Amino acid sequence: MAVRLIYFKQKMKFKILILFIFIQYRCPAQQKQVVNNEVTAYSLQTKRDTIDFIVVDKAPREKKPIFLWCQGSLPVPLYMNFENYGLWLHGGGIANFDYEKIKKHYHLVVISMPETPLIVDEANLNNEKWYYGDSPNKNIPSVAFQKANYYQNYITRAIKVIKFLRKQKWVDNAKLVVAGHSQGSKIATGIAVNYKHVTKLGLFAANPLGRIDQSIRKLRKEAEQGKISWELADKQIEEQYEYFKAANDPEKIAKDPSLLAWNTLSDPIITDWLSFNKPIYLAYGTNDITSDFCDLIPLYFIRQKKNNLTYKRYFNLEHNFFEVNGQNEPDHTKPHWTEVMDNFLQWTLVP
Repeated sequence: MAVRLIYFKQKMKFKILILFIFIQYRCPAQQKQVVNNEVTAYSLQTKRDTIDFIVVDKAPREKKPIFLWCQGSLPVPLYMNFENYGLWLHGGGIANFDYEKIKKHYHLVVISMPETPLIVDEANLNNEKWYYGDSPNKNIPSVAFQKANYYQNYITRAIKVIKFLRKQKWVDNAKLVVAGHSQGSKIATGIAVNYKHVTKLGLFAANPLGRIDQSIRKLRKEAEQGKISWELADKQIEEQYEYFKAANDPEKIAKDPSLLAWNTLSDPIITDWLSFNKPIYLAYGTNDITSDFCDLIPLYFIRQKKNNLTYKRYFNLEHNFFEVNGQNEPDHTKPHWTEVMDNFLQWTLVP
């Protein structure tokens, strides 16, 4: 009898151990902290990654839906710690608009870029204010970031964050808004078509054709405007073709991980937009070469008899919604992000 009891106890301990391991595997560990008395930062620990993200609320309790903001390219940290100023919330670009208005209706969430600390000291930022890590060249991201900077990784990380948030008592799961700027619009699209609970999709300064095409269109326009010769444009366009061939060669990607992003983030996303049957909002500046193909997007929706697209052109604004001067350069004294985001926010609130 004693032997059977010992065997039973050992068997139960083994089952409990297996259950504990299973729970750890299925449920990433998470830590949280309040940063600068303005956001709650979470860190999800998975088997292969640490996913940092913020909820713009120092103590989220009120039950509200999620508004997930997807930032653009490059390893820009969510917080920058300046020697003379202290902590400053960049938040993937939310500092450009009045996010307090968003907070009234949603829990505003931003996910840190991969292989990028949540908070980065000024000394570890380059002149463009992004984190270069252990890269010997401040203008080239770390190899770790380059290897993590691919489309599916962003989608996987975001969905893990959303699944975690949907389990929180303070989250209203009846609604889920996902929006992004520039490269973030492609990530937002990927989330929307891969996660059924997204209810509205916002796209800002999006490139419907992916990424690399804009370099070719820019060269063509410069030749048309007489800024460069057609001979030079022809030569440089051919160089773009060769670069893209390299970005689609697995052997070359293995040697140069910077090609990975050009491989996975250059696919057109028009088909994805057409496959999403819930409301879509598309906003872009008329002086943004990245987005100039957006003028044709309504034709695709009309052809398929779809009426779920709302679009807004902003005249004489560029990629980051600044006005442009006579030389077609951004005038940083004349920003319009607040207006752009306020219009989108009001659209999200319409049933």
